[in-house]
Formats: sequence, C-alpha cells, structure tokens
Amino acid sequence: MATQKDFSGYTGTWCPGCGDWGIGVAIKSAFVQMGMDPSSVGVVFDIGCSGNMNDVLNAYAIHGLHGRSVPTAVGMKLAHHKMPVVVIGGDGGLYGEGGNHFLHASRGNHDITLIAHDNSVYGLTTGQVAPDAQKGYKSKSTPQGMIEVSLNPLALALTQGASFVAQGFAGDVTALIELIKKAIHHKGFSLVNVLQPCVTFNKVNTYQYYMQRIYTLDHSYDRTNYKLALEKTQEFNEEKYPIGILYQSDRPAYHEQIAHLPQDSSLRERPAFRDFGLLIDDFV
Repeated sequence: MATQKDFSGYTGTWCPGCGDWGIGVAIKSAFVQMGMDPSSVGVVFDIGCSGNMNDVLNAYAIHGLHGRSVPTAVGMKLAHHKMPVVVIGGDGGLYGEGGNHFLHASRGNHDITLIAHDNSVYGLTTGQVAPDAQKGYKSKSTPQGMIEVSLNPLALALTQGASFVAQGFAGDVTALIELIKKAIHHKGFSLVNVLQPCVTFNKVNTYQYYMQRIYTLDHSYDRTNYKLALEKTQEFNEEKYPIGILYQSDRPAYHEQIAHLPQDSSLRERPAFRDFGLLIDDFV
C-alpha cells in the first residue's frame, strides 16, 4: 500500500504559513486513505502557486497551461474512464483564465474533481486581484478597489450543472481530507473550493478572518436540496462561508452517457482515407 512518502516529490517553495501546505497534505492523505498509488490517479496542475504542487506531489501528472488544466483533465478522463482524475489550480487559473472551461465541464458533468485554491489573488505574480475577490478589494492591479461584481464559483458550478459542490478550509486539514475523498469518489463533476489564506499578499482574508466567519454544515443539512444549496452559495455576499458539501446529486457522468448512445452504423460504412493525397484532391 502506498504511503505519503510515495506521493511526495520535492519540498515546496511556498511562503511559510501559505494555505498550499495544508492543501498539499490533505490531497496526499486522501490519496493514501483511498488506497491509491502514484500511477493510479491522474492529476493536472494549473499555473501559479498551486501549480507548484507539480513538484511536491508525485502522481501520474501533467503540468497544464494557465487556465487549460480542466480540458486537459477532461481529455484524460475520456481516454481512461476508470482512472480518477484530479485538477489542482488556483482561483485565477480555474475561474479567471479558464472560466469558460470550468463552466462547460460543469454542464457536461465530466467525472473529474477540481480542487480550487481560493485565495482571491494571483499569488505567483505578486498579488493581482482574482475574479472571486470581494468587490472593493485593493491589489496591485486594482489600487482603488475592484469595481466588478465578485465571481461566485459555488453558484456558477451549481447553476451550470455540477453534481457535487463543496467548500473546505486550508486551516482544517482533517475535514478537507474527507471532502476530497468524497469528491473523488463521486461520479460526475466535483468542485472542492478551498478557502486558502495568502499570507504574503492578501491581508484581508486571513486565517483569523475565516475562522470568525466559517461554519460547518451539520448532518441535518439536506445536500440534495438544490434550492437550499443555491441559497447557501449567496452567503458569500454576507461574508459567511459554509464548509462541507453544499450539493450532491446522482446522475450519469459525461462518459457514461456517451457509452449509452445508440451506434450509427452509417459511420462505420464510410470509406477511410488511406491516401493523404486523395484527401487533398477533394479540396482542390
């Protein structure tokens, strides 16, 4: 059985106190507890501080382009249905640069798990504002405060068809491990949005800030209630942050639906082009 050491690469270069340390431990612990080994799980890393986990986490992995980790993961899953596929990225890469891919992976219910590092900034490029930061947030790119409406990733995933929507906190590794395990086990598109303080560039959303505002969804909460889940996603505007599974539904994943599509015999009857020259002649 694999251990955390098997999943460990180089020592991280994150700032002391960065939430990435806790997230990294949670991911490796979840893999070990699920009985995985580095060659049995596919991982796609985005760019940024979260993407530096590519050096820290040993797995069957790809370091994708900025914002393009999600479609790469979708391709991995379509090619290998039985392999768990995980995306590790920041809020800038997943919700900003790759927001279109995030949206369409949700509506397709692709069987991949997104672990999003939500720290409200582009940390690797020294603290520019991310799209899910609070309105009015001041950064190098918004010195007078962000004027746009904050992107709500939980609401976006939910309304676009994601079948598993959850939120964790980098300061509570034990609870985060369980969330990640449940997300990977779920068949369909899974989002785990991790509230992650950036101790260097974000002086607003600190560990203390979150500890005063987060609360855990208890066993009485009905995670199958779509309307209730949607209401919970709006608490973002009130600076209240529910931790746990906000919504979970059981419906076929994208690759499962493809497998049940009726076969078109006419496609098999079309002659294959064996000569590239003949193919070109058709367009001349």
